[in-house]
Amino acid sequence: MKKILTTLLAGCFAGATAQAGALVDLSAEASRPAANDMVRASVYSEASGKNPAELAQRVNADIAEALKLIRAKTGVSVKSGQQATYPVYGQAQKIDGWRMRSELVLESKDQGSVSELLGKLQQMRLAVGNVNLLPSPETRRRVEDEATREAIRAFQSRAAVIAEQLGKGWKLKQLNVQQGGGMPQPMMMARGAMVAEAAPAPLEAGESLVTTNVSGQIELAD
Repeated sequence: MKKILTTLLAGCFAGATAQAGALVDLSAEASRPAANDMVRASVYSEASGKNPAELAQRVNADIAEALKLIRAKTGVSVKSGQQATYPVYGQAQKIDGWRMRSELVLESKDQGSVSELLGKLQQMRLAVGNVNLLPSPETRRRVEDEATREAIRAFQSRAAVIAEQLGKGWKLKQLNVQQGGGMPQPMMMARGAMVAEAAPAPLEAGESLVTTNVSGQIELAD
């Protein structure tokens, strides 16, 4: 009985293999521009000295004052960034002092408010770490959906062309979708002028390219 069952299974497998069509791997890609409608900026307070406790007091006081100013601005969110205290070495690799740094990260779709805040925060002895312009999560999702639809249509069109040239039909066997692009755009800023005048930092939003790559496998059939 076991031998008969094995023979039947082998026959079924051979039949399925014989009926399967050729497999073809292919891919398609689509890109869409996404408006950089959100700004993310980091500011930090940093101090050096011999006494870590005094450094912490100075830095924490700067951060507390900065938080008051930022939280008073509607539409701007803020969260703590990197914080570190590390030794400064002198001769003979001996600890000669300490340096402390504490960072805040601002995010908003109101680029004008962030621009104004950066100027004021620098007058409060805080330094700007970096400023990035990028699509907001809502904008990115919408543009990714558009790019995905376009990439899938391109994939289907390419599959149809291959099948038509070979005089066969086709069906989808496997599909992978990957999103890319839309990376934050760093901004270069003239810090000296802003420290002196508390002028709003000039920001030019621009666009980021969001890309969807669709790859997969189709099976050709008579």
